Amino acid sequence: MIVHRKVSERGNTRLSWLNGRHTFSFNRYYDPEWMGFRTLRVINDDIVEPSGGFGRHPHQDMEIVTWVLDGVLKHRDSTGAEGELRLGDAQRMSAGTGVYHSEFNGSDTERVRLLQIWIEPAENGVAPSYEQKQFPEAGRLNRLRVIASQDGREGSVVIGQDAAIYDGVLEPGAAIEHPIAVGRSAWVQVAKGKVSVNGLALEEGDGAAISAETAVRIEATEPAEVLFFDLK
Repeated sequence: MIVHRKVSERGNTRLSWLNGRHTFSFNRYYDPEWMGFRTLRVINDDIVEPSGGFGRHPHQDMEIVTWVLDGVLKHRDSTGAEGELRLGDAQRMSAGTGVYHSEFNGSDTERVRLLQIWIEPAENGVAPSYEQKQFPEAGRLNRLRVIASQDGREGSVVIGQDAAIYDGVLEPGAAIEHPIAVGRSAWVQVAKGKVSVNGLALEEGDGAAISAETAVRIEATEPAEVLFFDLK
């Protein structure tokens, strides 16, 4: 079964410096039918204007993964971690017992676009931690490359949940097939372009909740980038 989450139906936060689209209920956007999917709680597609950003604010007991699609994002948090994220960078922050952080556009002239992803942790109350790694496009071209996982396989960032996040950049006509184990579900998020997922047409910003399927086939109908979530 596949349930289509259309980009036109997502929530929206619009500020002078931010255009944020919410796949699931977030902040002032509330939809009781879209509170999350399995352990996936948030997918925010944020465009931040030059020099804009999220000021210092707290999180607790959440695995937060940030994936930059365009531009430069500056990060700083109360664990002492700080740095810049660029295209192909994955950042993981385990909020655990509590962490404060800020995220700002690192450019005075260009926008930054990012996906902020929250996954519920398997265990609450762990010590906060931070990790950042680069995943070049060559390793994601016409294939799904794991960028976050519980066991850190293939050099992915480590998250405290039985889940995995993959990214793939697809050329027009390219197709990817990926198995879904018995008892597991999947989510596909289209970051850029247009694809079909098991025959369902999706456009940029669309998502698909996949349950009781043995595999997913993702085919690009134009240049595209997709994130694939393997969920318990």
